[in-house]
Amino acid sequence: MNASSSPTAPPVRVLIVSPCQGIYGGMEAFVLTVAGFLHAQPGFEVRVAWKRVRGFALQPAFAAIVENSPVRSTFVPRLSRALWRLVRWADVVHSQNAPPDVALLARLARRPLALTIHNWNRTRGTLRGWVWRMSGRLARRRWYDSRFVASTWEPRGLRLGSEVIPPVSEFGEGTVSPDERRGFVFAARWIANKGIDTLLAAYRQARLDHVRWPLRLIGDGPLAGEVRRELAAAPIPGVEILGFVDAATKASVIARSRWMVTPPHTNEDFGLTPLEARHFGVPSIVTRDGGVPEAAGSQALVCEPRDAGGLALLLERAAAMNEDEYRARADIAHEELKDFLRPLNFYADAFRELAKR
Repeated sequence: MNASSSPTAPPVRVLIVSPCQGIYGGMEAFVLTVAGFLHAQPGFEVRVAWKRVRGFALQPAFAAIVENSPVRSTFVPRLSRALWRLVRWADVVHSQNAPPDVALLARLARRPLALTIHNWNRTRGTLRGWVWRMSGRLARRRWYDSRFVASTWEPRGLRLGSEVIPPVSEFGEGTVSPDERRGFVFAARWIANKGIDTLLAAYRQARLDHVRWPLRLIGDGPLAGEVRRELAAAPIPGVEILGFVDAATKASVIARSRWMVTPPHTNEDFGLTPLEARHFGVPSIVTRDGGVPEAAGSQALVCEPRDAGGLALLLERAAAMNEDEYRARADIAHEELKDFLRPLNFYADAFRELAKR
């Protein structure tokens, strides 16, 4: 029996650090998934530090999710004593992105640092960008969400210790037969870059039976009022506004839809909702934006960002697709996901290795 599996060996203490605006999104889902998995494994003790960033405002829905998680979480300021104490407590620090304060504290405490880098590098060529790149180099492991994200941080090719590891999250259980699926679903924060305006324009002009092919809108955000006013002034048959829903409801709606539609237009880093849809065997319609096509897989229908006409044609194509082609796309989209995602044991093994060093 080795030391890591010995019942008398001390647990590997993992601190997961994430920037936080107080809103539940893809990064938060990933953090809680990894933390929850480690918490359930023998030989690990895990804590989450939600690092408050500019604009932080804790939303009740996210507060409830954190409160109901079995993992011990703390909201901390940046570069604070509270964060320093947590770093000192840990055997391994796993930070989201490459914040200089976390990299510095981990180096001062002599704690091995692993990074999951979710966001493409928007600051290349600036002093801030140089500082963040140097912070990334202090990490023993750098895991990028997508090839697109990796290319913006390491344009000359991946260095030793760097890999492309798509993020995982809890997707829900159960499947729905294609015979029972209807329409399209959009699930995202309602902000300009997510493309909800483009989608509504495309759905309005698409030549299809809108009642037979409904469009369900999941989420909330700054554009919610504008979207509701637009639809009140000029209704579109088939549009159903579901707003913010819990995880179980979201999973059920996605599983019962024929297509996920994800049409962002500002270099989206990855795309968690197409991934979630593939888990249920639901193929996607996406834009050729950042890392979204990687997440959507080979069976997605793809158009250019901000192209309402092109998106309308894809909605029409999806609605007219024969059953054999649809089922083939749905099956392949689901099967390919097995090789695309790493099992959660990947993180447990990596943290054990880092702790030994």
